[in-house]
Amino acid sequence: MIAFAAVDQVLKRYFDGLHHCDTDLLAEVFHPKAVYATADEESFLYRDMTEYLSVVAARESPASRQESRLDFVDGIEFAGENTAFARVRCSMGERDFVDFLTLVRTNGRWRIMSKVFHISHNNRGGN
Repeated sequence: MIAFAAVDQVLKRYFDGLHHCDTDLLAEVFHPKAVYATADEESFLYRDMTEYLSVVAARESPASRQESRLDFVDGIEFAGENTAFARVRCSMGERDFVDFLTLVRTNGRWRIMSKVFHISHNNRGGN
């Protein structure tokens, strides 16, 4: 149960970082060598963490737009003591995201090692 609580805490901080476009917080929850990828908007989009955090830093945060938070953890699975998988969902503006996050524990600390996601569009219009 300790591992589940630790991973759940990382996911909560991940959602906080996304909602506030807090790159310091996101840098804490992502492993420095993490992968960010999707095939939804281009044939394939890949970013390393330096690129990803630069993109987030340039965004207007959902919090600054007074958007309601819509984020959910659908499930967490463990493949051992140091490897986990989480399926999470969140919405920002007119986009809904399903993220597949793999996490690794190194030096006693859980961090996101990869984020592969799907984007769909909703009708909320950013509020």
